[in-house]
Amino acid sequence: MFADEVVVTLSAGKGGDGCTSFRREKYIEMGGPNGGNGGKGASIIFVTDPGLKTLIDLKMMKHVKGDKGVNGKGSDRNGANADDVVIKIPMGTTIVDMKTNEVIADLTKSGEEIVVARGGRGGRGNRAFATHDNPAPRMSELGEPGEERLIKCELKVLADVGLVGMPSVGKSTLINMISNCNAKIGAYHFTTLNPNLGVIKLKNGSSFVMADLPGLIEGASDGVGLGHKFLRHAMRTKVIAHVIDMAATEGRDPISDYGIILEELAKYDDKLIKKPHIVIANKMDVDGADANLKLFQEKFPDEKVFPISAIMQIGLEELITYLGSVVDSLDEVTLYGEEVMKESHVLYKYDNTRPFTIKRENNIWVLSGKEVETLFAMTRFEEEESVSRFGRKLRGMGVDDELERLGAKRGDEVKILDYIFIFKD
Repeated sequence: MFADEVVVTLSAGKGGDGCTSFRREKYIEMGGPNGGNGGKGASIIFVTDPGLKTLIDLKMMKHVKGDKGVNGKGSDRNGANADDVVIKIPMGTTIVDMKTNEVIADLTKSGEEIVVARGGRGGRGNRAFATHDNPAPRMSELGEPGEERLIKCELKVLADVGLVGMPSVGKSTLINMISNCNAKIGAYHFTTLNPNLGVIKLKNGSSFVMADLPGLIEGASDGVGLGHKFLRHAMRTKVIAHVIDMAATEGRDPISDYGIILEELAKYDDKLIKKPHIVIANKMDVDGADANLKLFQEKFPDEKVFPISAIMQIGLEELITYLGSVVDSLDEVTLYGEEVMKESHVLYKYDNTRPFTIKRENNIWVLSGKEVETLFAMTRFEEEESVSRFGRKLRGMGVDDELERLGAKRGDEVKILDYIFIFKD
């Protein structure tokens, strides 16, 4: 099965909990804290595999979960890190965050990898909190929650030349004749349901990749027919090769067909119209093709047209030689610049924005923000020292000052996630 678009939920592993423990041995006074740290939770990593051509494996997963890190233990024993989850995907896959609609990555090289959901760090044991003023802390941290994301993966095939045209114009026949491809051919529309790739080798030893894309009809840019499949894959090609049935064997008008194709390309993305392109006038062995070709060239005098007959193998050598020279002269296609990519996995990045927001809902102050919510999730509220530390951290962030500025009074209720606290001194 072929799958070129998948929506999947990712849940990276939670960090292991830190341990509150003290050394207790006979005849040894003041043994001190010896609670170890928790291990890191499993991250979810995508890596490209040149042997894969479809996203079907990922589609079968639906929800990918990472393991939790191992909890810390007494006697200074740190918990082990959980093994990362590595998922192989095809080259040419774009990863989009469904919540923000931002592009996380566009992976086009072999072995390229990205951490899509980062595992939570392990909580610190009480040994890590020991200081000169507090040599025996009775607190530790819970593990940090792992990232949860809803993502969409879109496969846009890597090809140098994309064959574009209406159904049954001979695209599959053409790619079969000039490459190692074995595309399905049938006497009915939409024989090609998925992109077919073929490698074309030239006499000078060079080669390029051609894609036979699903047939295009009017309304394709709005998802009519198989247009959504075709248009996505055309984005990565260096050259668009428009295949026209110049003999009009099914009663269509070649000039009208070409106009519809150009309109659909422009409606989907104007980058497609700006790509280098040629016109392949196919079925020139059929009566009436020469007359239609003359009319077509009069209508589009500036177009580079190659008259061929794919089935009779006429004009193919000149066509592939020209395409090879054009492909060699063009740079690789980059769909997304660095300014588009989401910088969600930079480990250390200065951020001068406030780490929380406060709003009033039904007489309750609602406190939210990633930093505040992470602190909350990692606090052991059954330990008095942990609760005190939680309050100090919030004051250090400026939460108390901001609540007072907004008009909060002592005794008011403050909500963090699903929990309610009382605003006190």
